[in-house]
Order: sequence, then structure tokens, then C-alpha cells
Amino acid sequence: MRLIITFCFVFLLGFSVKAVAQQKPIPDTSKQVVKKVEQLKIDGSKVEVRKFDDQKIKEYSKEKDFIYDDVKTADTSWFNRFWRWIWWVLDKIFGGDSSRKNDGSFVKTILFILKWGLIIGVGALFIYLVIKISGLDLRLLSGKSKSIDIPYEESLENIHEINFDEQLESALQHENYRLAVRLLYLKTLKKLSDHDLILWQPEKTNQAYVLEIKDENRQQQFTKLTNQFEYIWYGEFFIDLKSYESIQKSFHQFNEQTK
Repeated sequence: MRLIITFCFVFLLGFSVKAVAQQKPIPDTSKQVVKKVEQLKIDGSKVEVRKFDDQKIKEYSKEKDFIYDDVKTADTSWFNRFWRWIWWVLDKIFGGDSSRKNDGSFVKTILFILKWGLIIGVGALFIYLVIKISGLDLRLLSGKSKSIDIPYEESLENIHEINFDEQLESALQHENYRLAVRLLYLKTLKKLSDHDLILWQPEKTNQAYVLEIKDENRQQQFTKLTNQFEYIWYGEFFIDLKSYESIQKSFHQFNEQTK
């Protein structure tokens, strides 16, 4: 038994020595030579400072290809703000329903119709005011005589039959100064007709009477009176007693010169 144990001990000892002998030796780095690092060369050349040419920059900045921030500023005029508000209101009205809101074509169609309807309406109103102020009767184009609606009892078919003093007194008593200005203008037409300076006819326009006056100075004065009358009567402008007295003075001075 002792012999077997001794044999096993010797066998294991020999195996351990063999394993240790097979291990690689650790190299000794303490004696290795470190290579010298090559020192960097210092650049001693002169540095040239380059500057941008201001003139060239200005020239390039004017060229379209070099304008990178060409963003148009939003137009904030009152007209654009008004239309923006209109579209916002219409979008609230017609875009409230979710089904309609998802249908972009429906909203665009409604906005398109309303937009052009409003533009046409404003244009028609402008044309109407121009015709109203100028006193143009479109029925003259069809060859029909002009019929005038008279806001008082006297007929204008013949201005020579109107009692102007009586009608003026009545208009002033009722503080109808617009009607009083109209009577002053008709009275002036009567005086020009009586002196053969114009040929009065019911279908003629006021501008036609202006052109019939040959005297240049008198024509200019009558043009001013005609413009005042048309703005007040056809334009339906309100005037008070003070304004009427000033206009009446102008008519009186003109009629005094027509003798």
C-alpha cells in the first residue's frame, strides 16, 4: 500500500514539472530601447491676411442668384386684413361641420362664389353711384325721353311754369335744403334759357348745358355750380342752413352776371 502511494506521488510531481516547463517565459521589457520621436518643424512662413472685397460683395448682393433670404413681407394693408377677416368668418360658417371641413373642395367653391359675388356687387355699386352723381339717364340710349320724378307738386316738364320763389320759401320752411339747392339750379337754367345762352330741353343732361355756354369764364362758374348741385342732389349729401346760404350766394352772384 505504501508503495502505491509513493508511485502516485512521483507521477503527479513529474507531470507538474513538465507543465511548468512548457510555459512561455515572460519577456523582460526593462531593457528595451525607446525610439526617439521626431520633433515637429515650426512653420516660419509669413501669414497673409486676406480680406473680402466690399465692392464685390455689393455687386453680388444685387444679383438674384445670390439673394437667399428673398422672402416677401406680408402685406398688412387694411384691404388685405379685411379680406382675411372675411375668409375667417366664412370658414367658421361653412367649415364648422366636420364632414364639410374635410371636404376642401366644398369650402373653396363657396368662398370663390362669395368672393366674386362681393367684388361684382361693389363694382355695381360704384357704377351706380357714378351714374347717379353724373345724372346720366340710360334710357336716352334707347331713344326714350327722360321722365323725372318730382318730389313736389310742380312739374319739371317746363321750368318756365315753376313758381321758384314760392317753392324755395316752402323748401326752406321745411328745412329741405337739398330741394332748395335743386330749385336754385333749375332757376339758373331758366335764366340761361331766357337769355338764349342754352337751349333747355327735359331730356338733356347737365353737362350738355355746360358745353352750350360759349363764354369760357361763365362756363367755368356754371361748371362749379353744376358740380355742387350734383354732389348734393344725386349724391344725397346732407347740408345744413349755413352750407345752403353759402351755395345760394354763389348762385345769386352767377345769376347777377347773367344779364
